[in-house]
Amino acid sequence: MHHVTRRQLLTGLSAALVLAACAPAPTAAPTASAAKPTTTPVAAAATEIELYFPVAVGGPIAKIMDGYMERFNAVNPGIKAKAVFAGGYPDVLTKIQTTVQGGGKPPAVAVLLSTDLFTLLDADLIENLDPYLQKAGDAYVNDFFPAFMLNSKDDKGKVWGIPFQRSTPVMYYNKAQFKEVGLDPNNPPKNWTELADAAKKLTKPNGERWGLQIPSDGFPYWIFQAWPISLGKNVVGTEANKVFLNTAESTESLEYFVKLIKTDKVHPEGIIPWATTPDAFVAGKASMIIHTTGSLTNILGKFPNPADVGVAFIPGKNGFGAPTGGGNLYIFKGAPQDQKDAAWKLIQFLSQPEMAAEWSRDTGYIASRKSSYDTDLMKKLIAEKPQYGIARDQLQFAQKELTSHQGAEVQKIYGNAIQAAIEGKKAPKQALDEAQVTADKLLSQFK
Repeated sequence: MHHVTRRQLLTGLSAALVLAACAPAPTAAPTASAAKPTTTPVAAAATEIELYFPVAVGGPIAKIMDGYMERFNAVNPGIKAKAVFAGGYPDVLTKIQTTVQGGGKPPAVAVLLSTDLFTLLDADLIENLDPYLQKAGDAYVNDFFPAFMLNSKDDKGKVWGIPFQRSTPVMYYNKAQFKEVGLDPNNPPKNWTELADAAKKLTKPNGERWGLQIPSDGFPYWIFQAWPISLGKNVVGTEANKVFLNTAESTESLEYFVKLIKTDKVHPEGIIPWATTPDAFVAGKASMIIHTTGSLTNILGKFPNPADVGVAFIPGKNGFGAPTGGGNLYIFKGAPQDQKDAAWKLIQFLSQPEMAAEWSRDTGYIASRKSSYDTDLMKKLIAEKPQYGIARDQLQFAQKELTSHQGAEVQKIYGNAIQAAIEGKKAPKQALDEAQVTADKLLSQFK
């Protein structure tokens, strides 16, 4: 920590002692005590740290995080932590990169996408957390869901990020509309055939209501990635310089998506905005949507009857699959050591089982630690609102989100191919074959 120098005016005290020793014995009781220091020690200054935090989904998340900082500071009087809200995930990353490139100091800690890992490593921006984890013990690190840790490690197994606001996409469905068309509200679609059949029954003509809506702007690869995973072949493996964008599994998945739009006509045409998809669901304009579990609290808070909000695993062809998503907590190399140590204390505070449970309740994100689901808070929450347990249960089918060197660019390449097929500009196979060639060329510099 930073300490202000403690000063004592010893000179005056020494002089007084010398005079007292040389002077004759007093004939009367002294009227004052021996000389004392005239100043008091100055308290050590608190170590100040900033947590850069993205506000990426709806709801009062900034207010919640400010409350967490106040609680952390109250139990850590030697630290003063402050949350800095800098837009979405890309905005936070850009702000940090710009600061460092300009010769400035990064924040001590930030929440950035788990898939930003190799971008941060290639820029040498973050601290390896293994030394901290060794002190914290195996019980701490092993309590995080294994699916989340896949995007917290590099390809050598070293840990660089702690799962915090982590998620998977899930399927939301309107139970009242299911009843309306004769579908069982407690038995949502479990495979592609059932999904298409249910969507056909739920769709109304002239765009009055869509059976299914899947957002395809921003990061269209993310939700789509669930389908290749469900078919047994993820688009990313263990090596950060390889991706698998044009496999038979990826191609079949994209052909299915296009069929839902062009042939079955149960899904709106064109590129669907991420931000407005939950609104379409709340308004009853889309009977089923696939969106982040991080939108759950917001959706429940706006839905006319929250009990009518169904949450289910994402249907695959013959099973389930999902990528993980969301953000990790990272400590930055350029911060002073006392700030790094304070940042680790903040990470441990935010990742406590009780805090992770609160965060899940307040936002809809999945509590990142298994023991969070043993807390009274989470048990009560799931008993009252079973929707909060679905994403956790789906983690058994979840795999690593698409990440690599030049990760954002590779994600964009894959996303552009998906969009091209959705819009009818290219056949799915052509779009994905071209994407693979482009990605291979980009990643060749890392081989």
